[in-house]
Amino acid sequence: MEYGMDDIDRRLIAELQRDASASYATLAAAVGLSTASAHDRVRKLKERGIIRRTTVEVDPAALGRGVLSYVLIDANAWMGDASTGDALAALPEVEEAHIIAGAGTLLVKVRTATTQDLQGVLRRLYEVPGVASTQSIVVLETFFERPVSPTA
Repeated sequence: MEYGMDDIDRRLIAELQRDASASYATLAAAVGLSTASAHDRVRKLKERGIIRRTTVEVDPAALGRGVLSYVLIDANAWMGDASTGDALAALPEVEEAHIIAGAGTLLVKVRTATTQDLQGVLRRLYEVPGVASTQSIVVLETFFERPVSPTA
């Protein structure tokens, strides 16, 4: 769904993705609006849920979370309920959790300090009701990560 965004909204989003701490005056200058108009547009983008949150990007390795893994979970019961989401959200190492179609039931993104810590997370995943098996993929190197492009 397009949410009635125009080119200026897309450019504002792109500017905020580059620097979420940019002032409204800076945003306004970048897209050719007044400061008040830029502020109003950003407020409306937030109200409509297009901008979900404003955050900073942190290097996980600098915080001692240098091991990135994706864990494919297969289930022996339906896991599409809020209780599953809550159980996964209770594991601080789990950064993302997705119900998927295909070979597995769930895909979770996990960050830990060591592979031994990953093993501990895998043990705790088996405590989540319905988890039957897991397959882990450990990332050796990341070429790039990018946010969703508002202009592509």
